[in-house]
Amino acid sequence: MDSVDMLRQYIENSDNIVFFGGAGVSTESGIPDFRSVDGLYHEKYDYPPETILSRSFFNKNPEAFYRFYRDKLVVRNAAPNPAHIRLAELETQGKLKAVITQNIDGLHQAAGSKNVIELHGSTQRCNCSKCGRQHDPALLNEGVAVPRCSYCGGVLQPDVVLYEDQLDSEAIASAIHYIRHADVLIIGGTSLVVYPAAGLINYYRGNKLVLINKSTTSQDSSAALVIREKIGEVFSRV
Repeated sequence: MDSVDMLRQYIENSDNIVFFGGAGVSTESGIPDFRSVDGLYHEKYDYPPETILSRSFFNKNPEAFYRFYRDKLVVRNAAPNPAHIRLAELETQGKLKAVITQNIDGLHQAAGSKNVIELHGSTQRCNCSKCGRQHDPALLNEGVAVPRCSYCGGVLQPDVVLYEDQLDSEAIASAIHYIRHADVLIIGGTSLVVYPAAGLINYYRGNKLVLINKSTTSQDSSAALVIREKIGEVFSRV
């Protein structure tokens, strides 16, 4: 039995599966990741991406933030790939209890997933940094000007967790709950180097940890199953 066959068996025999995913889940939809050889961190800008995507930089230099945001984080016409679609199907079938994602692209919801825990927020929502009112996220995506609130004039911001921000405590608590009670925990498309998110898998108490990633991770030796293939191709076969 090969590794994908074993994963298929895990899925068939469980109705308490949790999926934890990172950037690699969306690269097959044309969204670049941050840390691969051709990811955003290996491109050149006036400032490092980590600096541009920080809270202090956003507050001090929203013009440069939005130049980067519109150029690199707004991906037009991206569609869910087989991994997003299959995960949504598994939820509909009552097998998958939650998707926990580090991605901010909203593709899990676009595929039909309902219980999605977004650890780092979403570009599909935006609010005013001054008064907190919600606005159409499309206002952030076009033009060259800094988007402003129509109520108070404050700078609009995507509902994403920037560097220096704290993760949402409710999202963390919910993720811990699902991971702790999962029968099967499938981790896909993440190098497990971004903390505190990567540390959440330490709450898993089961014995069916599945890692699907093209490169090695620090948790490979702890996994019951390691699959070194593209995640969309794997889920198209299960």
